[in-house]
Amino acid sequence: MTVAMPFFDPTTDPGSNFPELLRRSGFGAVNAVSGDVSVPHATTCVAIRYADGVAMAGDRRATSGNLISHRSMEKVVQADRYSGVAIAGAAGPAMEMIRLFQLQLEHYEKVEGSPISLEGKANQLSAMVRSNLQAAMMGLVVVPIFAGYDLLRSTGRLWDFDATGGRYEERDYVATGSGSLHAGTVVKVGFHSDIGRDEAIDLAARALWEAADADSATGGPDALRGIYPIVATIDASGWVRIGDDDLAARYARIISEVDGRNEAQ
Repeated sequence: MTVAMPFFDPTTDPGSNFPELLRRSGFGAVNAVSGDVSVPHATTCVAIRYADGVAMAGDRRATSGNLISHRSMEKVVQADRYSGVAIAGAAGPAMEMIRLFQLQLEHYEKVEGSPISLEGKANQLSAMVRSNLQAAMMGLVVVPIFAGYDLLRSTGRLWDFDATGGRYEERDYVATGSGSLHAGTVVKVGFHSDIGRDEAIDLAARALWEAADADSATGGPDALRGIYPIVATIDASGWVRIGDDDLAARYARIISEVDGRNEAQ
């Protein structure tokens, strides 16, 4: 059986979505790239630059369509002593990318005898995101946040990426994922140039709270199961993950503030 392939003239743009192009061209039965498989997706992450470093935070929920596929996924991961990665997008490729990124950083340090620069790490992650472009065009998009403490500049720095591997250094804060609009708005309103570590942690926690309140794919703190967002800071002393007991106390204060606001209304 011979299948005639469609041709496109200069005025007809087939678009970048190959599965959609197949469906429009009458090849919807090609299941290998139909994009109908329900893939777990990670959702909302934020990073905030403060006076001595950066704070990173991510919720714990992964969704498959309208279902919660995982309640305790770790989306904020230590890359090495002075950097971390937060992920949003297709969970499987994202976790594989992070593991490979960690391995490459460790390998470089062992071979060269010194760690790669923070900007070099961002470049390496950019190349890995770009290598995922073919999968991204089929719906398996990975859009990480990279942040760390630059030992050469003695300051915290952070980057976000697009699906093509483009990397963009942000000056103060960045948010990604389905709840990024809500989380980013909270951070934008609460951020100021001389924000400190403790205040940055509170702001990141509040941003995820508000994102979870407005976005069904973002998970809030789950006191019943003892599940709280992953929050970490990176400064001259390195990566430090904030304990669940600390986060429980911070979220208790947020709940108290919200209850007081509701009562006042």
